[in-house]
Amino acid sequence: MSAPGSGQDFKPYIPAEADVPEFTLKAILLGSFFGIIFGAATVYLALRAGLTVSASVPIAVLSIAVFKKLGKSTILENNMVQTIGSAGESVAAGVVFTVPALLFLSNGADYFKYSVIFLLAAIGGTLGVLFMIPLRRPLIVKEHGNLPYPEGTACADVLIAGEKGGDLAKMVFAGVGISMLYKFLYGIVGLWNETATWFRTDKTGRIPDATLSCAVTPEYLGLGYIIGPKIAGELASGGVLSWLALIPLISIFVPETRLVQDLKNLGFGDGWRAGHSHAEWIYRAYVRYIGAGAVACAGVMTLVKTMPTIIGAFRESVKSFGAGSDGSKKVRTDDDLGMGIVVVGSIVLALIIAVLPGFPHGPFPGSLVMSLLVVVFGFFFVTVASRIVGIIGTSSNPISGMTIATLMGTCVVFVLIGRTGEVYQSVALCVGALVCIAAANAGATSQDLKTGYLVGATPRRQQIGFIIGVLVSTLVIGGTLFLLDRTYAGGEAHGIGTSALPAPQATLMATIIKGLLAQNLPWAPVLVGVFLAFMAQMAGAHALSWAVGAYLPLSTTLPIWIGGMMKALADKMRHKKEESELSSGMLYATGLVAGGSLGGVLIAVVAFFGDTVLHMDKPTLLEKLDIGQNFYPAIKNGIPGEILGALVFAGLCFLLIKNARKNLEA
Repeated sequence: MSAPGSGQDFKPYIPAEADVPEFTLKAILLGSFFGIIFGAATVYLALRAGLTVSASVPIAVLSIAVFKKLGKSTILENNMVQTIGSAGESVAAGVVFTVPALLFLSNGADYFKYSVIFLLAAIGGTLGVLFMIPLRRPLIVKEHGNLPYPEGTACADVLIAGEKGGDLAKMVFAGVGISMLYKFLYGIVGLWNETATWFRTDKTGRIPDATLSCAVTPEYLGLGYIIGPKIAGELASGGVLSWLALIPLISIFVPETRLVQDLKNLGFGDGWRAGHSHAEWIYRAYVRYIGAGAVACAGVMTLVKTMPTIIGAFRESVKSFGAGSDGSKKVRTDDDLGMGIVVVGSIVLALIIAVLPGFPHGPFPGSLVMSLLVVVFGFFFVTVASRIVGIIGTSSNPISGMTIATLMGTCVVFVLIGRTGEVYQSVALCVGALVCIAAANAGATSQDLKTGYLVGATPRRQQIGFIIGVLVSTLVIGGTLFLLDRTYAGGEAHGIGTSALPAPQATLMATIIKGLLAQNLPWAPVLVGVFLAFMAQMAGAHALSWAVGAYLPLSTTLPIWIGGMMKALADKMRHKKEESELSSGMLYATGLVAGGSLGGVLIAVVAFFGDTVLHMDKPTLLEKLDIGQNFYPAIKNGIPGEILGALVFAGLCFLLIKNARKNLEA
């Protein structure tokens, strides 16, 4: 008998001795397609809101629906589709959380190229898969019953309930459809504005420079529903503090001459100030650094809180390495890629990092230090991420905290060996990026291996599928990043870093690196943010959620909070406290997020087509298509336009509640 909590006696849905189609061409192609789609959508969502959602469950649902239309499929083929497809979401999240920081580092923009981004994503994602291979048996099999892997278990439930796939998929498709229609009506034909400003004062008001605005977008509404009222409320409370308290307070007491000088010191000249509000001046000069300090502190606190789990996970994983299997012939459901592939593959990728031309690594053989740091930090945090997501799920994986710890450790090593020049800022960032991508992908890989374990998949085939998903999705992640950066620039050099695409995690990573290597960090507002994060934690809030909210524009966090309130209302109407991922509300909200994010990418594609193919300058293609601006600008940009935006968003909320109350079994 195996020990309690062990998975040695577990019988999967498909027996080990069964020969069922799994790694088929149609599964690979459909999984690759979903990897590209959800990878692009994740780039958009992560740049705008700094958050992502797990893609495994919606991909599994969509796979069942698509294959039912095309013909029959097996449960293992559907599992392979979600395995390959979910890699796009996880790799994209790791890329967007770190790589855009190159734009904010000295000489970093020289490396903000498609080739560099592709290599970072491909190498980091593949390392995440390789490092996870020896961890499957100790974490997924031996700890079965102890580590629930919530998203992986939910995805297995979806696959096993495949006969209900039509009903499940209808909810996802309904969310995607209404979301993309909504996005088309305001984003391309311009019937109303994306952001409704409900309250704004100038610098001479009784409460100066206060702003209350809401981006009436479906992806934020769906995201708030998914994360729930508590986390959504913490996000919005941070935004309320920044935009309705700190900015007005600073406006009252800081003279404008001091504000202008501080902005000049940070590189914001007269032209930038002329195109932005006074409140935005204060945000860029002070409040952004307060938010960055809060996020950094909260990330470290999250890491410290999970330290016992981290140490235990690493210890158990290292002990399991020597154990391996019991020497008996491997059965299909226990057949992994060999350790030789793991070792040789890791060494080859580490050497590529050190010698690749045009890559930020410094001169050889000193560049081997970077490779060593990537392997050491990467394996450690892949181990940590794999176990943590087994307990709390992928969405709560403290990737930011792990990346911050990696960057701080890397910068300390660089300082000790004398590598403090500006050129090493990009090198340190790439170490953090590779580790972040590896850890993010390992978290998703763990959930998918759990799904495969429950349904009876072949681990070796899943692991090959992961690598295919990584390589396919990396083809579009860099392109999507560049497309959005160009489209949302709004007259500035880059769209990333503006209010449209704030990229909060990436900006934070750049702030940490510059502070440690270049010693040019404005420490006063950063330390204010640190102590505010302590305050939030002591008050019982999730400090990281609150801190991200303090960093983001209130127009981003307010609609997320409204989505959380819709979740609370739906729960009350159903008389339930919790809602599983396999529910009408969650699936419809996932559709809203996916459709809204894809709609944002499509808007960027339309703008790019007008600029590069039609060579339209002024008016641009989007300006030409803007019905509201061309036919009723006074209404669209005035108070009636704000009311219109609120009304259509209320309609979106109504549809969310209506669909959340539907019974999937009906």
